[in-house]
Amino acid sequence: MKHLLKSIPVPSIEPFKQWLPFSCLSMATIAVLLMLGSSCTTVPDAVVVPPQVEGAHFVGNQKCADCHGEHTRHFAGSVHSRFFKETSQFHEVSGCESCHGPGSKHIVAGGGKGVFIHNPGRDPQPCLNCHQEKHAEFRLPQHHPVLEGQMNCVDCHDPHGREIFKQSGGLGLARQDQQCAQCHREQTRPFVFVHEGMQDGCTTCHQPHGSIHEKMLTQRDAHLCLRCHSQMQFDPNQVLVGKVDHSTFLAMGTCWTAGCHTAVHGSMVNPRLLY
Repeated sequence: MKHLLKSIPVPSIEPFKQWLPFSCLSMATIAVLLMLGSSCTTVPDAVVVPPQVEGAHFVGNQKCADCHGEHTRHFAGSVHSRFFKETSQFHEVSGCESCHGPGSKHIVAGGGKGVFIHNPGRDPQPCLNCHQEKHAEFRLPQHHPVLEGQMNCVDCHDPHGREIFKQSGGLGLARQDQQCAQCHREQTRPFVFVHEGMQDGCTTCHQPHGSIHEKMLTQRDAHLCLRCHSQMQFDPNQVLVGKVDHSTFLAMGTCWTAGCHTAVHGSMVNPRLLY
């Protein structure tokens, strides 16, 4: 082995030495220019301003807790509580008042719903100020009518943390599909033969805020079903799905619009969700 290694010629760098100083200098110059260009063109993070109440000032969480104890008792269970830090220099504006606005005039007036205070349960704008990506999704062709004022964020989400069974990662659809079932009763009613995808939740197939696809689906056409139901093709003219030849069926439309699996959520009589 040593003999073989000795026999392998090692290329010399002598022909390239004259270019090394120039190359290093050029690379360093390019790196500095890129840094300068990045610092000039990079858009800084957006600064979210709490809702404003004319003539009011911030009073802090404790003043809110004096009257709204039912909310503050559960607030630690909400991901919104992570935004609030007592030791932070912004602690006065990063708690309750970051969503509801400064509360001094509300307290002087003796409280009351909407009295010198913002109620995100009626106006979703305080939610959208922070959750800007969701704001964008609500403007997609298929979406829940939040911007139209027909529903609100709190119809599906609990901002204060009262739901202890919320999904990991946030305020989610707290009891999985229970929030969806409040409006979509026909799709979530009990079935004899339930689509297995329902066990993973509505968001397996649907985008909850908005989508470019009809019925707020995550994928269009048969591609949605084929994410779970594997497709096998043995020759150009034969496509198997679930060990059944679907070659002619796929040309007729999607799994449901072709008139085959029309009971996509579940069926009372057919295990293959044909009807």
